Amino acid sequence: MDFRTACEETKTGICLLQDGNQEPFKVRLHLAKDILMIQEQDVICVSGEPFYSGERTVTIRRQTVGGFGLSIKGGAEHNIPVVVSKISKEQRAELSGLLFIGDAILQINGINVRKCRHEEVVQVLRNAGEEVNLTVSFLKRAPAFLKLPLNEDCACAPSDQSSGTSSPLCDSGLHLNYHPNNTDTLSCSSWPTSPGLRWEKRWCDLRLIPLLHSRFSQYLPGTDLSRQNAFQVIAVDGVCSGIIQCLSAEDCIDWLQAIATNISNLTKHNDSDLLDRRKHCFTVQSESGEDLYFSVELESDLAQWERAFQTATFLEVERIQCKTYACVLESHLMGLTIDFSTGFICFDAATKAVLWRYKFSQLKGSSDDGKSKIKFLFQNPDTKQIEAKELEFSNLFAVLHCIHSFFAAKVACLDPLFLGNQASASAATSSATTSKAKYTT
Repeated sequence: MDFRTACEETKTGICLLQDGNQEPFKVRLHLAKDILMIQEQDVICVSGEPFYSGERTVTIRRQTVGGFGLSIKGGAEHNIPVVVSKISKEQRAELSGLLFIGDAILQINGINVRKCRHEEVVQVLRNAGEEVNLTVSFLKRAPAFLKLPLNEDCACAPSDQSSGTSSPLCDSGLHLNYHPNNTDTLSCSSWPTSPGLRWEKRWCDLRLIPLLHSRFSQYLPGTDLSRQNAFQVIAVDGVCSGIIQCLSAEDCIDWLQAIATNISNLTKHNDSDLLDRRKHCFTVQSESGEDLYFSVELESDLAQWERAFQTATFLEVERIQCKTYACVLESHLMGLTIDFSTGFICFDAATKAVLWRYKFSQLKGSSDDGKSKIKFLFQNPDTKQIEAKELEFSNLFAVLHCIHSFFAAKVACLDPLFLGNQASASAATSSATTSKAKYTT
């Protein structure tokens, strides 16, 4: 028995993610048997029905001993707002569910400080008085160089920093006694009562990478240069994880081995799975789900067949442009249209009213029960949250093949090598036709 396979079907850990030109930020990876989940921290309302909010207002009062009990980092000099980096033990108990490490401070008593430098924000807070209204928003993709803790258990020690300058990359403690002649003891219990809304920091899905037929790479595209302790995972539909940066070389090797094990288990690329000892083989799955097994003599023949299937798929999708299937949603007859230009459209079969629509790029994952149901995982373009949509079909395999074909055609549209080959083939055909016409004449 392969104990490694059994043990590494699931794995969870903290890594850095670089997405495009953004600074790397902390994410949590969760590897399941058939999917890699990339999650980011966010703050959501947990009073009643959970929802996400861009901004929150928190009222705090300065204490005679301990001041605000907050530490901050960042500033406009680093192209980010100032963020809460530590909360004292006393304030942490009172502000539970209201203020969080990683909250960006946007306004102080109505003063916009989004684009203020670190020292400017420190001065505004020092002069803000005893009661301060903070407008905050959780900075989901805080740059890794801020080194923010992932939870609220990291408390700041009280200190008096009433003089001197502060550093945007060091914790600036805000424990000042604003009025020296103030002899009142303002305890936490004297703060204004918190509003009815309560908030909670949670890990939320950022990106879901199906592992079936997916691949991973440590190399920079088009080169033999390997990234140091980093890799990316690319799904069969072209969805990419972004650059995942591990915290150590050992951690990177562990992740790569675990992901490779799960991909191998799903796609069955082991030698023992071959029907015979022939090397150059491929399978074609029919609409009914039957696997047809073929072999060729040469590797060049196999590559030629692969290109032929890609071209045929692309041309057929380009020809039909869209395909509609009847489906069922909560006992109601619906229709799902897969459109090459616009993506997925679900509508009521009777009224033709559109229930939802998403672009191909918004599909971040999917799963099926192998019988009739498909669960689509789309990313909302506004909230960036994952929205699950489940539909039931009478011919599951036909729908899956259609979706895969449309995605393959979409990917081909972005592949310069494929487009170049298509242009060359078209030019060659045109040239041959012209030559034949001249010869006939």
